[in-house]
Amino acid sequence: MSLLTILLTIFLPPVAVAMKEGIGGQFVINVVLTLIGWLPGVIHAFWVNSRGGSAVA
Repeated sequence: MSLLTILLTIFLPPVAVAMKEGIGGQFVINVVLTLIGWLPGVIHAFWVNSRGGSAVA
């Protein structure tokens, strides 16, 4: 992960997930988790951004 991705994951978890996965299921899950509490959103964003997969171009 790049430094920008790490910073976005910490401060704006939904934006980091949207950059990786696009606006879809993972994004909605992350928004809900972030609204419940900041830490669950950050944990989910790190999980999404650290797993292998295709990035949205």
